[in-house]
Parts: sequence; structure tokens; C-alpha cells
Amino acid sequence: MMRSLIHNLYGLYFWVVTVILTLSALVLVAVLPSQTTRRKAASKVAGGLFRLTGSWPNVSGLTHLPKQASVAVANHCSYLDGILLMAVLPYRYQFVIKKEVTRLPLVHFMLRRLDMHFVDRFNPHKGAIDARKILNAANQGGSLAFFPEGTFRAEPGLGRFYKGAFTIASRNSMPVVPIVINGTRKMLPAKRLLPRPAILGVTITPVLNNGAPITDVRDALEQSRQQILQHLDETELSN
Repeated sequence: MMRSLIHNLYGLYFWVVTVILTLSALVLVAVLPSQTTRRKAASKVAGGLFRLTGSWPNVSGLTHLPKQASVAVANHCSYLDGILLMAVLPYRYQFVIKKEVTRLPLVHFMLRRLDMHFVDRFNPHKGAIDARKILNAANQGGSLAFFPEGTFRAEPGLGRFYKGAFTIASRNSMPVVPIVINGTRKMLPAKRLLPRPAILGVTITPVLNNGAPITDVRDALEQSRQQILQHLDETELSN
């Protein structure tokens, strides 16, 4: 009973902090004049959420991130994953996000101001248009961050990967960096409203093929899955 009460109080505190920081982020991204300053501010605000709630992750492997434009691919466990990577990764990374989030007007506005990319997973024509926009961003030297599972499930485990991120990396000769997120599903799984205390971790693994250009998209996809599974506290889903 006492433990449940503590968890509920923590969850309420977490959401209060989230609301306050989200409103602060909305103001900042609305008034700051450049993409760089907006992204820096958003990264600081995202980091503030985890610091103020005592859940700053254990981060390892930051030195594996290439200095040139690259494609980061991470497993997806929770709604918290994007915020966590925004706090940890350099602000140059633009996130590729499922288009369903555009149904939330304030969130859509904020992400557009941060120059994030949206992908329609259910309309092939619109999805192709979205893919061309992302390719254009890559052509202009932008670093991209994907959740190649597309979304997350209530069931723990690593799901199948879609090949979009790896195709873009191959076409633009961009290194691929697999990233492992642990703990966010324990903190806020799909069917729970209130977050609970959990130990979070972000492990940035070495770039595929020592940064050599990707020639086999399917092989790069499988290598990324295996590198993530080596550090993930969950198993592979049978799909």
C-alpha cells in the first residue's frame, strides 16, 4: 500500500514537471529565432525533465557518435523515448516521428518549429512524399534519428525493423549508429498512465562497418538489431 502510494505521488509529480516544462518549451520554440537555438533549448528542457524527476539516464558510448551527418537508430519502448534521446543526443539530430502525433496541435507546432520529420505509416502516397522530404534533409547534411520499429507495443521485446532508415543511410553514404534504450518501458509502459521510478540507460554502440558506406540495406538492418539486442534488457519478439 505505501509503495503504491509513493509510486502514484511520483507519477503525479512527474506529470506536473512535464506540463510545466512543456509549456516552457512551447514558449521558447515559438520565440527563439533560429533552428539551432530552438533545438538547443529543447534539448535542455528535455534534460531538465529527467534531472528534476531524479531519472537522468546512465549514458555510455557518446564518443561513438560520428562528427559528420549520421543516422541513429534506437529501440522503442515508451512515449518517453523521444524525449530521452532529445536530452542525450547532440541537438543536430532531427527526429523522424510517426504522423499520428500531428493530431496533437501543440505538440505538432513544437515539433515543426524544431524541424522534425513526420512519416505517414498508413497512406503509401503520403508516406512516399514524407520519405522524399527526409531524403532531402539527409542530402543537405542533416543527422537523423529513427525508431525503426515504427511504434512500440505493450509487450516487452524488440520488434521487427522497417528498412527506411537504412535505405536513407545507404543512399546518402551516412554512417549508422545503433542506440539502446533501457528502463523507459518500466517507467511508463503503453497501458499505464502514471510513470514510476526506474533506472534508465542509453547505450550508444559503435557505428556499423566502422563507418564504411552501407551497400546491403538488409544486412545493415540485421546488424543494428543484433547490436541493440546485445545491450537490451529485453528479448527479441517473434513478430
